[in-house]
Amino acid sequence: MYHLHQFLRGRQRDMPQETIQVLDVVLRESPSWNYVTVSRSFFSTTFGHRGDIGEGLECWRGYYQSLRPTQMGLSLNIDISATSFFKPVTVIKFVEEFLSIRDTSRPLSDRDRVKIKKALRGVRIETNHQQDQIRRYKITGVTPMPMSQLIFPVDEKGTRQTVLQYFWEKYNCRLKYGSWPCLQAGSDSRPVYLPMEVCKIVEGQRYSKKLNDRQVTNILRATCKRPQEREQSIRDMVLHNNYVEDKFAQEFGIKVCNDLVSVEARVLPPPLLKYHDSGREKTCAPSVGQWNMINKKMINGGTIDNWTCLNFSRMRPEEVQRFCMDLTHMCNATGMNVNPCPFVEVKSAAPNHIENALRDVHRRATQMVAQQGTGNQLQLLIVILPEVSGSYGKIKRVCETEIGIVSQCCLPKHASRPNKQYLENVALKINVKVGGRNTVLERAFVRNGIPFVSEVPTIIFGADVTHPPPGEDSASSIAAVVASMDWPEITKYRGLVSAQPHRQEIIEDLFTVSKDPQKGHNVNGGMIRELLIAFRRKTNRRPERIIFYRDGVSEGQFSHVLLHEMDAIRKACASLEEGYLPPVTFVVVQKRHHTRLFPEVHGRRDMTDKSGNILPGTVVDQRICHPTEFDFYLCSHAGIQGTSRPTHYHVLYDENHFTADGLQSLTNNLCYTYARCTRAVSVVPPAYYAHLAAFRARYYVEGESSDGGSTPGSSGQAVAREGPVEVRQLPKIKDNVKDVMFYC
Repeated sequence: MYHLHQFLRGRQRDMPQETIQVLDVVLRESPSWNYVTVSRSFFSTTFGHRGDIGEGLECWRGYYQSLRPTQMGLSLNIDISATSFFKPVTVIKFVEEFLSIRDTSRPLSDRDRVKIKKALRGVRIETNHQQDQIRRYKITGVTPMPMSQLIFPVDEKGTRQTVLQYFWEKYNCRLKYGSWPCLQAGSDSRPVYLPMEVCKIVEGQRYSKKLNDRQVTNILRATCKRPQEREQSIRDMVLHNNYVEDKFAQEFGIKVCNDLVSVEARVLPPPLLKYHDSGREKTCAPSVGQWNMINKKMINGGTIDNWTCLNFSRMRPEEVQRFCMDLTHMCNATGMNVNPCPFVEVKSAAPNHIENALRDVHRRATQMVAQQGTGNQLQLLIVILPEVSGSYGKIKRVCETEIGIVSQCCLPKHASRPNKQYLENVALKINVKVGGRNTVLERAFVRNGIPFVSEVPTIIFGADVTHPPPGEDSASSIAAVVASMDWPEITKYRGLVSAQPHRQEIIEDLFTVSKDPQKGHNVNGGMIRELLIAFRRKTNRRPERIIFYRDGVSEGQFSHVLLHEMDAIRKACASLEEGYLPPVTFVVVQKRHHTRLFPEVHGRRDMTDKSGNILPGTVVDQRICHPTEFDFYLCSHAGIQGTSRPTHYHVLYDENHFTADGLQSLTNNLCYTYARCTRAVSVVPPAYYAHLAAFRARYYVEGESSDGGSTPGSSGQAVAREGPVEVRQLPKIKDNVKDVMFYC
């Protein structure tokens, strides 16, 4: 405890992890007897209505609890939460709902069987066919054969029976679903076959795999609460937990105060934004985190001479024509320079001929360029998606990695009835995809206007790693790094992506050294080096300051990631020029935490936005932050629905000697430069862009297989792997695509 006290008083640097863990365990003991535990949260049906979220699942309510060292001393972090559980129904009912099957007499297809096997592997069930006894099993698989054909040895003599015969003779149980497979428990060498209709799913098992869009919508609908309601729910939960009466807490002398902690906050002012001088409004002062494009023109409107459109929807040709006209008109009205006529004929194609149609457009455009003798390739392809979802990934993969065309996809439900706001938003995306800029911070052009950035050439990086969803055991993780390519404006970001081993947190390809096969000497490479070179090529300056925003790191990994990635940044710089060591500030960005900030008085206009949330620009850097390190919570965006989640920024390393106010203001100002909308966003844009780029690269490798069909390695039983799985490299993005913000 002495170590802990010293740490909380700031007299000792390293956190006594085990001491805190012991106290955390004490406070978890009581609830873990009464509730279902899921990592740091507790769930129970006693916490209110369990909602059906579709496909055999329901959502349970609960709360998150963790003990955290803060400037106030030890604090208990509590938040309400919800997650998905299997409904405690018969397996037949689950399968009917999961696959939405009406006719149960038809056999299951192979694809459906694989889906069921993936969903139910590891799930506990109980059987009820043996009158007086209920037995429990864990599902290990689903049989390839239907029950009526599944034969197994019944006794030592080698007598063989089908499962149907066996159940009739042994249990006097007539099975109805003979054309369906059995569940398998036990091992492959000693399998236990269980007909689905005698099995019921045991209550209280969490569903940990990826939910589909409909289920996510349902779970959000059930749990989304306005700040005032959420605060009340948290207060109620704390009273319900009754920490005063907790025997274990008493035993260890732990007292928990039942009140929320009160903290001071500041609200940072929004930056002034610069638009083009030819518009009626040349600058803009955002109001409560938002603004619009009325009377404004993009600061650097892109030029598009050559574009066309490809329609995969059921929209009629004249509707497509009208949409293209409306969209090019909007692009021109907001400051771009777009040729009103398509470069090659606008065509429609069937959704099952996507690849051929895209290659055909590319071929026609290439021919046209050759005929005209002008240098310009097709600069933009507008794609109207099919009504049925699932084609977006394939379109992006073909366009960006195979034929090298920048594309803008539109949903038919919007394209057939486009409103002004929609067209304006699409125009913002198109402009940055053809190398334009939508807006910049007005201070960027003032001498020393943006503290820490304007004084010397500064490059800002964003980095993120996205992992495959639980259950996809063989898929790679994808790392993305973006970096600003313009100074002093800092709005254009070049993005690079790279695949790496499954669920690895550290970015592997920041700096690499490989052997040249011909000459035998070492070749330096890696994403940081490539981005530094690109920055120099674009600005004719070398960066004299680096700010690195790193998303997707959990607390336990801080020192590990810092050590490896700072080293990679250093090596990348030194590999370009001897003695080149620009100072680096390394900031971890966290959105996935359970700290929630509520206004002291609900409903006061000067304290909240329209949604009842704290105002955009609210920053908290005391009391609830780390006892000694440099971290802060910033809520940079205006809430829309539910309760805003402030982003936590934790500075792990700072050679640029930022003041707290300096880094907080810079971070908040950058949140107003996100290209895709006229709102301040909740996460600093470089980190946001890295997330988008990684997400885009996931489409390149998944393509069609993301629909839960058979994926490599899921067809048979799970194979025990010798050593790590080979990382499948991503297809290379074409240079002309890489040069712009294609991931927007």
